Amino acid sequence: MFFLRYLGYVLILFMAPLLQSCKEFSNKSEHPFTNDLVKETSPYLLQHAHNPVNWRAWNDVVIEEAKESDKLIIISIGYSSCHWCHVMEEETFEDVEIAKLMNENFINIKVDREERPDIDQVYQTAAQLTGNNGGWPLNAITLPDGKPLYIGTYHTKDQWREMLTTIKKQYTEDPQRAADYANQLTAGIAETNMFVPSVEFDQLTKEALSDGVEKWKARWDLNLGGNQGQQKFPMPNMLSFLLDYAMVVDDKSALQHVKRTLNKMSEGGIYDHLGGGFFRYSTDSQWKVPHFEKMLYDNAQLIGLYSKAYKVFKEEKYRDVVFETTDFIEREMKNAEGGYFATLDADSEGEEGKFYIWTQDELKSILKDDFELFSSYFNIEDRNTWENNTFILYKNEADEPFLKKHAIAPADFFSIRQRWNEKLMSARNERVRPTTDDKIITSWNALLINGFLEAYHAFGDKNFLNGAIATYEFIREKSYSKSGLVHSYKTGSRRKEGFLEDYAFLLDASLKLYSTTLETKYLDFSNELMKQAQTQFSDATSGMFRFNKGENLISNPIKTHDAEIPSGNSVMAHNLFQLGHINYDPEYFKQSKTMLTTMLPYVTDYSDSYANWSHLLLNVSHPYFEIAVVGPEAKERCTELQQLNLPNTLIVGTSEKSELPLFEDRYFEDETYIFVCQNRVCKLPVNSVEKAVEQLKNF
Repeated sequence: MFFLRYLGYVLILFMAPLLQSCKEFSNKSEHPFTNDLVKETSPYLLQHAHNPVNWRAWNDVVIEEAKESDKLIIISIGYSSCHWCHVMEEETFEDVEIAKLMNENFINIKVDREERPDIDQVYQTAAQLTGNNGGWPLNAITLPDGKPLYIGTYHTKDQWREMLTTIKKQYTEDPQRAADYANQLTAGIAETNMFVPSVEFDQLTKEALSDGVEKWKARWDLNLGGNQGQQKFPMPNMLSFLLDYAMVVDDKSALQHVKRTLNKMSEGGIYDHLGGGFFRYSTDSQWKVPHFEKMLYDNAQLIGLYSKAYKVFKEEKYRDVVFETTDFIEREMKNAEGGYFATLDADSEGEEGKFYIWTQDELKSILKDDFELFSSYFNIEDRNTWENNTFILYKNEADEPFLKKHAIAPADFFSIRQRWNEKLMSARNERVRPTTDDKIITSWNALLINGFLEAYHAFGDKNFLNGAIATYEFIREKSYSKSGLVHSYKTGSRRKEGFLEDYAFLLDASLKLYSTTLETKYLDFSNELMKQAQTQFSDATSGMFRFNKGENLISNPIKTHDAEIPSGNSVMAHNLFQLGHINYDPEYFKQSKTMLTTMLPYVTDYSDSYANWSHLLLNVSHPYFEIAVVGPEAKERCTELQQLNLPNTLIVGTSEKSELPLFEDRYFEDETYIFVCQNRVCKLPVNSVEKAVEQLKNF
């Protein structure tokens, strides 16, 4: 802890709350400074292209240059909608004096963490090992080979100057001591990627799963939903697992918690009640005050989650959330070529949330006679003002008690809401819009395919199915070639990296497309992606999959925890499990269960942080059914089955003769049969969905 000891008194100042926000990037016609980032296509990197700092993008040439010149490296990581990234840029990286200090003494590298999540993962791990909370901007000062000497987040200009001066001085005076510390920290990073494979499959029990959920329950917010804490994040993969778990084991408290959370989220300010879609998180514990950026990966998963919840609860408000959120994505995040953008910023005109918030005078002027009812519905009262006497729209209660209190019929209120929305959206569209990060990220678009398919299953609207297919075709055309997948697509981009999450998520989406359409081309592509992932990402020592293909980093991360999106490893374990059933492949079953058993201690202690692993444990520890539909009306019967809520069930079908194990010797030209199976043991075939569901209940 050599360098941190000298600087410990400063570190306290660096841990200011990291609000993920953004600012407008002003594109001036003339710039006094231009650096190498002007060649990039990442909106985040381009935001720094006219800093006086000689920023470079990450590549092997820059690292070799640092080694040859024996210069320390500054690695500054952020993303386009990161508020504190832009604050530090304005205060520090646009300062000519600071830039001179950086340029003369360091090699300066900027990283878009959405383009290079593998680099971000390495240095976020280093931050955690040194006692920091991590976050963005993440600023690392490293040896010429990239091994970290210091990791910090936001710095004021004076703090940054002092940090650079101190570390440069210490490195110059005692390079060996610096190297020893950096090597020690790098070894610690490598240790976080070490897993010992376990094949003790008898530990994959119902009790292990329920123990993990019971520990998680202690962290639930039983009044407001979600987990306890000062901020609230929508965590779709957590809630999706918990919903299936509640249905399989008949856990009414878990079911109630999911419903409570979904209700509070959709009623709170974290949901855009006018334009649809969810903001990234709420800065309070009540879902009321959001951080106003909108992410594709959140909204993609939430479309699927609310669709699944609709199948369980039959709440029309969940249907409204799905259709409104989908409308928002189609309207504001879709590329003209067919893919979907990464992010909408939180700020416009330099102010957070300005596009979405309202003053009372504005609302009165626009709504006129409707204002009184509107203000009651959305809490427009003096005691609820946000910053600068503005208001965030949120609800304190569901529509039913509100309508009863005001003696309004639901049909009439629907017309009233439409009138409100038309007037306010018209006014909002006249404002300066938040900027868009127009990268198209493969893994996030794959999540959207799954969201669309869940919505299609729940509501039967073919627009959702068409959207899923079109997004899949876009990825195949723009982001896939003989050399494999690329993580980030944009016209003119030089990005070539593809990561485990891209292969894992697209494989998962392709399997869902196969199950939905019965077209074997999707299954064939899933098998192809599995082979490529096994070849390019497998780590024989741990039994897991590496984050990247072996790029030249100080440590190749193996990410296993499930956060705002599930980890690539947990999704790969699911994919192996699914393909094991479809192909009757015992090696895939074994690999999936080995990965799960290896992760079991984490799953039982931190079920929410390993929710997708918990989902796989639910599949493995409880009865898991294969439903094979064979015959000329297979697609219709599969669609009927998928409209039901059938957790722990694989639904596949074929309308023609097939050699796949699930269909072999089961095809009859004049009749469609449904085979309900478990562990390759099948009930007698039936010819209706109702009879098949009865077999599931009484297997």
